[in-house]
Amino acid sequence: MNLQSIKQRFGIIGRSPLLDRALYTAAKVAPTDLTVLIQGESGVGKEVFSKIIHELSIRRHNSFIAVNCGAIPPGTINSELFGHEKGSFTGAVSERKGYFETVNGGTIFLDEIGEMPLDTQAFLLRVLESGEFIRVGSSKVLHTDVRIVAATNVNLEDKIHAGKFREDLFYRLNTVPIHVPALHERREDIYMLFRKFSGDFAEKYRTESITLDAQAKAVFENYRWPGNIRELKNMVEQLSVLSEQKEIDLDHLIELAPNIKERMLPTRHDTFQQGSDGFQEREILFKFLLEMKSDLNDVKSLIYQLVKDNNLKFPDIAALKNASAYVGDSIVRKSFDSVDAEGFGHFDDPGQPIILHGKTSHYSDSEDVEEVLSLAEMEKEMIGKALRKYNNRRKDAAEELGISERTLYRKIKEYNIPD
Repeated sequence: MNLQSIKQRFGIIGRSPLLDRALYTAAKVAPTDLTVLIQGESGVGKEVFSKIIHELSIRRHNSFIAVNCGAIPPGTINSELFGHEKGSFTGAVSERKGYFETVNGGTIFLDEIGEMPLDTQAFLLRVLESGEFIRVGSSKVLHTDVRIVAATNVNLEDKIHAGKFREDLFYRLNTVPIHVPALHERREDIYMLFRKFSGDFAEKYRTESITLDAQAKAVFENYRWPGNIRELKNMVEQLSVLSEQKEIDLDHLIELAPNIKERMLPTRHDTFQQGSDGFQEREILFKFLLEMKSDLNDVKSLIYQLVKDNNLKFPDIAALKNASAYVGDSIVRKSFDSVDAEGFGHFDDPGQPIILHGKTSHYSDSEDVEEVLSLAEMEKEMIGKALRKYNNRRKDAAEELGISERTLYRKIKEYNIPD
């Protein structure tokens, strides 16, 4: 089956190369039993791709079900997917078959897979590896032959790093990845979709379909469409209802939809979706950097006091900055170009290295100081200091660092910090 016939059969509008590549991958993988992970922003049509994979597979005559993992409460998702026995929990008045049992031989589409609880992820991994599962409240092992197509609108690798998604499950699901492009990645398709939706709406309500003039069309195509196809369809219906003219110009478009004149360049939202642990860990780094700044100020004060106590000549401000500046990734030590009888010199040429002789036995000739460049090392050192300060009392150390005990425990294991 060629791409054009697939588009016609499933009502897909567009000629974008990115869209064609996603459709080609879906068509190629459909006849196999490989697990597929569909990635893309919310509203791009990931469920349509799951239906394409099912309808073009050998399982097309069996059941297909779409399950939104983010819409099922964590306490009931295991029962929904794997079933339960009578009396296994409050409200279980009879036994119930789960989706993996009722859709045996068919395809299950697991949308928003990144929202699945960790315990359910372990059960799902077992299904993927051996086809085995157990109902809630039972000890009998059941078997199923189900193809799994998963989808997500978040970065699962970020979820893995945050400890909220199993790495082994990710690699099992990601056998064949399919990226469904967002509308801002396929701008050549935006006006085609506009015409399709305006025609559908006009046919439904027996009215004349709306169009856009050149300026309005340009603004329409340059809007980012964060809600993708879903937002575009709603916008077309809104314009069809509210517009009193069938050819909409730019002024009328902005009057009816004022937000559309904004370009809305893409921004990252995943940083704010990682939960409080990410912010808490960042606080550790901030505290470490502040402590480094304080130590640097102490070093500057010490140098100033040495110069003052030994009657040394101060250079100008520029020379002093050069004398204590950071160059590259190490601290370059500047000093005196000559040494008097007492073992001290002056700053006539701040480009020479520090050499102290004579009666300065309190200090070694030189000391190399390396800057810690790794954020992980900074974090590890801060945690170690807090644990030593409170004699390994993790609760007190966690409060000092401004993080939860759970995060502290995970970091101790991650950095292999000894008790």
